[in-house]
Amino acid sequence: MSHAIRRASELVLDETTVTALRAALRTTADEVVQAIIDEVPPYANALSGRMGSTIRRAVRTALGLYLDLASGNATGGDASDAAYELGRGEVRDGRSMDALLSAYRVGARVAWRGLAAGAVPAGLPAAEVAKFAELTFAYIDELSAASAAGHADELAARGRAHERHLEQLARDLLVGASPDALLAAAGRAGWQPPVSLTAVLLPAAQARPAYRALDPGTLVLDDLPDASGVLLVPDADRAHLLRQLPDRTVVVGPARPWTRASASYARAVRARSLSSDIRDTEDHLPELVLSADADAFADLRARALAPLLTLPAATARRLEETLREWLLHQGRRDEVAAALFVHPQTVRYRMSQVRELFPDLGSPHRVLELTLAVGLRVG
Repeated sequence: MSHAIRRASELVLDETTVTALRAALRTTADEVVQAIIDEVPPYANALSGRMGSTIRRAVRTALGLYLDLASGNATGGDASDAAYELGRGEVRDGRSMDALLSAYRVGARVAWRGLAAGAVPAGLPAAEVAKFAELTFAYIDELSAASAAGHADELAARGRAHERHLEQLARDLLVGASPDALLAAAGRAGWQPPVSLTAVLLPAAQARPAYRALDPGTLVLDDLPDASGVLLVPDADRAHLLRQLPDRTVVVGPARPWTRASASYARAVRARSLSSDIRDTEDHLPELVLSADADAFADLRARALAPLLTLPAATARRLEETLREWLLHQGRRDEVAAALFVHPQTVRYRMSQVRELFPDLGSPHRVLELTLAVGLRVG
């Protein structure tokens, strides 16, 4: 408290004045607390009962340390440390720094009035009264600065802790933690669970900028092992979300109940592994279904399309392509021809070959197997 110490070094308080001021401490402390209650609304109910008694003792202590400083018997360091902790405590109690600074201003005014009322009758010369006033306000200024530092540090620490809790919640959601564990994590993070979450995959560098444009309840991670980021968007309007995220590298999973966000994330990851052209997984459900078990799909294709293996590769590819369009267009020859850019007679000829290879083509089970087998790709 260099400024206050410098002022104190210029002041001479005799023992009689200090004794008179100490006698007025209790009354002055009570007046300071009452004035803060009356004039600073956030403290209207905070300084009553046991809390009020605690604050009165703290004010008396601060004033006592101030008189020690004024009489040359202390450095004021203890008061500064206490003020710093007071600032931190105000954050924990939910009060702003503006409220605390208002309390300091009111306290300084009332404290000076009370101290002056004790110093002047004790015979303190007018020149010393002026120095005493300067010391009083320098002391209060430095206490308020220490409190402001404590308030800011506590806010920063809480912000970092809150960010860590939100990130841990996101990680728990991605790995599919139990509902009880997720509820506990949401409570620690102070995060209100929505009805649903939608996972969005995007490059890590884009995660934070995109996050700032979305619902404030969105969870974000930008340090996944594959250098990608993920957003978990609450109760998203899907069409609006896709408009907000126009980049082609974005993959949007399905909306899922919030405790099952891992399912949305898993689908987005699989869609990205399937094709770099997928943005909205809802537009690619057949491909996602058919690729869910790659080995099973390979086995299905091998069995269903085995008759084509007897043909030259080019012929087999043409017939598979024709069969695929025939199944997709439900046998409408003109539509099949248009899709293949060939004459309808060509379609008729090819399909006669297909029927020879697949004599049971009219069987519903055979149609199902073949539709699945040629559903993803040809050749």
